Amino acid sequence: MDPSTVLFNQLKAADPFFLLAGPNVIESEEHVLTMARRIKDITSKVGLKLVFKSSFDKANRTSSKSFRGPGLEEGLKILEKVKTTFHLPIVTDVHEAAQCEAVGRVADIIQIPAFLCRQTDLLVAAAKTGRIVNIKKGQFCAPSVMVNSAEKIRLAGNENVMVCERGTMFGYNDLIVDPRNLEWMREANCPVVADVTHSLQQPAGRKLEGGGVASGGLRELIPCIARTCVAVGVDGIFMEVHDDPLNAPVDGPTQWPLRHLEELLEELIAIARVSKGKQKIKIDLTPYREF
Repeated sequence: MDPSTVLFNQLKAADPFFLLAGPNVIESEEHVLTMARRIKDITSKVGLKLVFKSSFDKANRTSSKSFRGPGLEEGLKILEKVKTTFHLPIVTDVHEAAQCEAVGRVADIIQIPAFLCRQTDLLVAAAKTGRIVNIKKGQFCAPSVMVNSAEKIRLAGNENVMVCERGTMFGYNDLIVDPRNLEWMREANCPVVADVTHSLQQPAGRKLEGGGVASGGLRELIPCIARTCVAVGVDGIFMEVHDDPLNAPVDGPTQWPLRHLEELLEELIAIARVSKGKQKIKIDLTPYREF
């Protein structure tokens, strides 16, 4: 069995869920290695399967002046060092079909950004690497769209696909998380992941000094959304984590503080273990009579 399928089966079997976590973007090799070590220590302690996440390029920033990361070549070298140093699988995102082959040589999971979840050529290129593909649901999409996106991966010859909820546009500068989506996305017949940090973005909702806007967010509600998602019974949680969120160059308002990661994960595990969210209740509509 190929390594991607082995990892995919491990993630599907994760009890009570698996975790995709790390800082939003690669800030430096030293920072990423430190974060990977600390997050691995925590997840090992609480007993969760971890896939480390960080981006080599944030190509969809609100402003062209925003920090984007080290780029493809340098970023993949850093992620490969994380992988070999800590024996961790890696997830990172792509924005162009031409990036997929190189990314697939390092990353174990290729992530499709929400804005690009319907881009057929990108999905097919990611699928053809043979790596697991995690597709984030577009903020503008109904959950039913993810059935088609997942099918594009399978039709390209890759069965190892996951879909990820990350909120739905609610007006111009806000997102909402509809728990029904987590149930409806199961129709894609693959693991369902909940992005509990990006779901609380407020896109272009923060004005910058000197003009322009950036994404804001509601970090304080991350536990609320995460509790809901594990109670519903998601297969995985996606969470961006930072040791200094107020000084994070990208998406600081929606990165969870590293110092609070262990206590939040412990609570989420406890909720998931008592919930029957992954089990459907067979509803009996016959007349109820007491005897």
